[in-house]
Amino acid sequence: MSSAEVRRISSGGPYEDVIAYSRAVQLPNGLVLVSGCTAADAGGPYDQTVAAFGVAFKALAQAGLGPEDVVRTRMYLTHARDVDEVGRAHKELFDAVRPAATMLIVSGFVDSSMVVEVEVEAYGAVAG
Repeated sequence: MSSAEVRRISSGGPYEDVIAYSRAVQLPNGLVLVSGCTAADAGGPYDQTVAAFGVAFKALAQAGLGPEDVVRTRMYLTHARDVDEVGRAHKELFDAVRPAATMLIVSGFVDSSMVVEVEVEAYGAVAG
């Protein structure tokens, strides 16, 4: 696979140029990998989770995919007390999809107002 076959998707986020990453990377086999998404200004853990997945869904839409194409999620939380709220948001978004999912407690994020960060992997049929 050549780098020309790999599509890199930007969201225009402030750290993309500073750290040199893409919001998502679409591979020619139909796999789309979405970088960690956050939403520090969205409120508590439930709202941050919904908003962070919204960022991921926007990136998937640029790749021609949607939430129904998600095959794996990862949720990173700074506090175990937020597991139920983050889990509730995940269930509401993915109840019909049931992706493979992982939830981890971490020591923190680059912005202390963030309580959750999510990653998404999706798979869709390759056109052509």
